[in-house]
Amino acid sequence: MSKTVLFALTSHAELGDTGRKTGAYAPEFAHPAAVFSDNGYDIEFVSVAGGQAPLDGIKPDDAITQSFLADPAIAEKLSNTPVADALDPADYDVIYFAGGHGTMWDFPGASTLANLAAEIYNHGGVVAAVCHGPSGLLGVTLPDGSPLVQGKTVSSFTNEEEIAVGLNGVVPFLLEDALTDLGAKHQKAENFSVFAVTDTRLVTGQNPASAVEVARQAVDALAE
Repeated sequence: MSKTVLFALTSHAELGDTGRKTGAYAPEFAHPAAVFSDNGYDIEFVSVAGGQAPLDGIKPDDAITQSFLADPAIAEKLSNTPVADALDPADYDVIYFAGGHGTMWDFPGASTLANLAAEIYNHGGVVAAVCHGPSGLLGVTLPDGSPLVQGKTVSSFTNEEEIAVGLNGVVPFLLEDALTDLGAKHQKAENFSVFAVTDTRLVTGQNPASAVEVARQAVDALAE
């Protein structure tokens, strides 16, 4: 029986008041999708607002992302993403919150998406997130009402990385701080290096370079 990973994408396309566009960072789901596919997973998507998901980070020399987005079946799914309350959590084994700066605006308040992730986790599934994707974890709670991240070791895009890309004054908050404020034990490596961590079926990674490692650890976490 095949398994299914659900990539959760932002619907927010404006990078604060900079006049620049943002969205879901495509390599952060395109590259890990290959890992999941190689392990027999079906690939599905959900977004905060549904419909066409705004994408960012598509580079001409990134053959993996280019090929993934050129797949007609994937293109169709990305053009018409469902919203969380249209989905049955029992259909998914892993939910993977892809990053992109847009997530910082709409993931934290996306209660139906958070509830979907909580249900997937509660029935034994894996919750994964990379880079700014862990902003989607801020509203995920366990049945006792405690935050999913409380007491767990996590990673995310770091304060230092946000400063390094010059967007610490643009994003509405610093993700590392927000996770720590909820009681998470935040870990990190050097700026922009590969780093991911697993804690009790919660898998998180630091930055775009860590997306594939998050997928690998998610596959392993579900197999345990």
